Amino acid sequence: MGSAIFELKGKTVFVAGHRGMVGAALMRRLAHEQVDFLTASRSQLDLRDQSAVNAWFAAKRPHVVFLAAAKVGGIVANNTLRAEFLRDNLAIASNVIQAAYANRCEKLMFFGSSCIYSRLAPQPLQENSLLTGPLELTNEPYAIAKIAGIKMAEAYRVQYGADFISVMPTNLYGPGDNYHPEYSHVFAGLIRRFHEAKISGASNVVVWGTGTPRREFLYVDDLADACIHLMKTYSSPEPVNIGTGEDISIAELALMVAAAVGFRGEISFDTSRPDGMPRKLLDVGRLSGLGWRATTSLEDGIELAYRAFRAENDRRRQSDLLDLDRAICLPK
Repeated sequence: MGSAIFELKGKTVFVAGHRGMVGAALMRRLAHEQVDFLTASRSQLDLRDQSAVNAWFAAKRPHVVFLAAAKVGGIVANNTLRAEFLRDNLAIASNVIQAAYANRCEKLMFFGSSCIYSRLAPQPLQENSLLTGPLELTNEPYAIAKIAGIKMAEAYRVQYGADFISVMPTNLYGPGDNYHPEYSHVFAGLIRRFHEAKISGASNVVVWGTGTPRREFLYVDDLADACIHLMKTYSSPEPVNIGTGEDISIAELALMVAAAVGFRGEISFDTSRPDGMPRKLLDVGRLSGLGWRATTSLEDGIELAYRAFRAENDRRRQSDLLDLDRAICLPK
């Protein structure tokens, strides 16, 4: 399954989605690899626009592509914006993979997701469990788009000999996460709710769902390190799970986040909210066999993530104050 070392040094590397949580972590990690970066904001390049993507790749010709761009969100966003999650993610995968092949990209990494596995697949989830049963309904459109991207990368490898690989990260958290009150992932949502409750002096925080589902969480900078390791050492059609190999219940996670934030009140559960899959734990045996393991403990990761959340809040407040000052100084 492995291959000779793929050298990144001196290569032109395109991180698609560099402003997102995963893309930003990749940029931080790649800064140690002596590469030439290529990035494009959404205003500069809409990855859903096939013509624009083809023209950009023809002009830039990156050697390496990390396809981390995607429309993402938590369980509510997935279940509410079903058409957008399917349409946008299908378009992004199709456009970038084809353009990378057409312009002789040396290597591409496609980012799948642990939600691609069937709802009741045996735990821990092995890579060969893909397409063995029905998907979790709440994130089915996103999962279908990600499965299509994985199969497209595989097909281009089989038919054209393209060195395209796929990875399946578990649930991620850390700097750059989305803290939207409705559309965030569970980890970011908990940090925001407990922080706001502490600041306001609230006596109770409501956690969505029953608290019983079990989830695995990986600090995003650990993911970036795993991806660089795989980009250098892995070349095979089989996807690779990226995770810690350990899980925790949402109720247990809520207690840990509350303690890290400093919230001392009560925690209750809104059972009218969906739980999603009852458990999502990845089998990371393939990744471990390739010589990589996560190094950030959940306890340390929660502290780092909360620190990043507060720093982002501070930057946002400073920006708002600057905007207010400018508005006040404008001539009438």
